[in-house]
Formats: sequence, structure tokens, C-alpha cells
Amino acid sequence: MELFIPLMVGAMVAAAVYLMLARNVLRFLFGLILISNAANLVIFASGGLTPEAPPLVALGETLPPEGVANALPQALVLTAIVIGFGLFAFALVLVYRGYQNLGTLYSDEMRLAEPEEHK
Repeated sequence: MELFIPLMVGAMVAAAVYLMLARNVLRFLFGLILISNAANLVIFASGGLTPEAPPLVALGETLPPEGVANALPQALVLTAIVIGFGLFAFALVLVYRGYQNLGTLYSDEMRLAEPEEHK
């Protein structure tokens, strides 16, 4: 299990970089979400993977007992998932609106603000 997590993160980051290098804005958005999920997986794995012990600490203890996962990375990942979903929904609406106005999803063809080059 400890070897699977870094391999999965590496595959997710590689796929995200591949998607983000495309000229299609929708692929870039999916790559951004994928790299965000890879970062969430790294944060989650840093808290310790304990499939049999819940992240609970008895009342009055200052340190968690041995073999118990840290709850802070889990809370951070949960917050990051919610924020990431909000970012994805907002960016998806922007991409859709850009497609409605411009008729394309390719970033090279979306250059309305730049002056045209004289040949």
C-alpha cells in the first residue's frame, strides 16, 4: 500500500501535465482538477494510512496513541475537495460561456484582446 500511493500520485501528475499542455481549454481544466486531486492524495497520505484505526483521540489525551491516523490532513483534504469542486464549477461555467461567445475551445483561437499581426 505504501508503494501504491506514490505511484498513483506520479501517474496522476503525469496525466495532469499532459492534459494541461493541450491547447484545449477544457482539457486544461481537467488537468487542473487532476493535479489538485493528486495534491490531495499526497496530503492525505502524509497523515498516515491506518485502515483499522479511526482518527479518534480519547478525552484528555494530548497526543494521539500509536497507530492512529492524524485527523488534521483529513480535515485539510476535505476542505480542499470542497474548494476544488467550487473552482471546477466556476471554471466550467467560464469555459462554457467562452465557448458560447467565441465558438471555440482552443486557446490559440481565443485571442480577441491581442492586436492582429501585420503580414
